[in-house]
Amino acid sequence: MPRVVLLTGVSRFLGSHLAAQLSADSTIDRIIGVDSTPPAPADLERIGRTEFVRADIRNPLIAKVIAQAKVETVVHATVTATPRGAGGRTSMKEMNVIGTMQLLAACQKSETVHRMVVKSSTSVYGSSPSDPAVFTEQMTARSVSRSGYSKDALEVESYVRGFSRRRPDVTVTVLRFANFIGPTIETPITRYLSMPVVPTALGYDPRIQLLHEADAVETLRLATLSDRPGIFNVSGAGTLVLSQAIRRAGRLPMPVPAPAVEFVGRLVRRSGMVDFSPEQMQFLNFGRVVDTGALKSGFGYTPRYTTAQAYESFLTQRPVPPVVHARQVRAAELLAGRLLRISGAQVAAHG
Repeated sequence: MPRVVLLTGVSRFLGSHLAAQLSADSTIDRIIGVDSTPPAPADLERIGRTEFVRADIRNPLIAKVIAQAKVETVVHATVTATPRGAGGRTSMKEMNVIGTMQLLAACQKSETVHRMVVKSSTSVYGSSPSDPAVFTEQMTARSVSRSGYSKDALEVESYVRGFSRRRPDVTVTVLRFANFIGPTIETPITRYLSMPVVPTALGYDPRIQLLHEADAVETLRLATLSDRPGIFNVSGAGTLVLSQAIRRAGRLPMPVPAPAVEFVGRLVRRSGMVDFSPEQMQFLNFGRVVDTGALKSGFGYTPRYTTAQAYESFLTQRPVPPVVHARQVRAAELLAGRLLRISGAQVAAHG
């Protein structure tokens, strides 16, 4: 069990909720939460006895924080997928990549750090029409993004691998999370599926996987408290296709011809409704499914929520008021069936 834990990104959803869990664990002597901005009042109350340190991990001074506190376990949860929330794409890349480099350099110098947990993403696999049906941890992207979050995540993981080679005495766990969803977390996918009219790519109906916010926090907690080395895909079991998700939410789909998808994505980003990057638009074209066998057998955790259950939690506990109610959909289906039967009878009568 770690005695001193340093957690980056403590002012964000996963960081603050993980800090709350660790604060309730009496076996941990000290929790240090680091972020460049202070937690909101609600988050500050939630993190309990966590000591907040306002620091930018891009600054080499983070090494002093680790050395002075004699940190044993580092949880790196700062990596972000939303440019707007990070102050723009340039700032997002600096925080994701340069910040990780500085943090790893600080950990490499430390004589006390013996465990590192890194938040990554299944976006490292990309999304393309040539993708396999299911990605395992040993597979790589068929189409590598030249910019954006997936490129950042790939670079972060490459630096982490280098750190592991230089410090084989440190247990490193990399968690590749699927898209988060739940009753309280705010992400591009939750905002997208909450839009009254949901733009989709005409002719595409991708498979998506979702991870409930509670399972994400629990996975991080378990990795923090004991050695679980390796790279693990983390997602709820099963899949949904995008049309199912839109229909269950009572949203209205708006199919857009493929050449216009990028243009519509830019309009949506500028409107401020959804901070969708081009790579996330690719995801909504082709989807992505990962295998979680290693999470269950090697890591030792099975998410409590399947993809369908996580989505249902998002719909029922938030809640998301439907634009089209289920009874209206059912009435339309009955009417369509009746018209088809009448048409079939008329064709038979005149045949």
